[in-house]
Amino acid sequence: MTTTRKSTYIAIAAAACVSLGAAAPLATADQPAGLPHGPQATTTESPDAAPAKQPTQAERKRGYGVLCKGLSKRHVEGQKGTPFSQCVVALAKIDSGKADSPKAACKALSKKHVKGQKGTPFSQCVKAAAQQAKRTAQAS
Repeated sequence: MTTTRKSTYIAIAAAACVSLGAAAPLATADQPAGLPHGPQATTTESPDAAPAKQPTQAERKRGYGVLCKGLSKRHVEGQKGTPFSQCVVALAKIDSGKADSPKAACKALSKKHVKGQKGTPFSQCVKAAAQQAKRTAQAS
């Protein structure tokens, strides 16, 4: 096998992967969010008739990283973990009930302003923890 034939196969395989990845969201775009996809999607019950499903513990935890996404993932000397990881831990404290308030959960984060970021790591964490507390209260 020559190098050109091998590179052609690699290019074809890469193009196939990219096209499948791009087509997947389009395949499910016609169905409303929250409804199952595939063969079980054709049920006789209307989605409005079912009572609102409460999110499970795993579904609530899924948003920790999303809520803390604006925080730095670089380690700060003298701090335990990164601001991002500290925020995720604070959200877990809020969710489990180990912290009474978002302010108490985020007390380990720095209150110094970081150049180029909106707010301080502490203020960003408090905002994210308040959102998580709201989600937890709605789920209970």
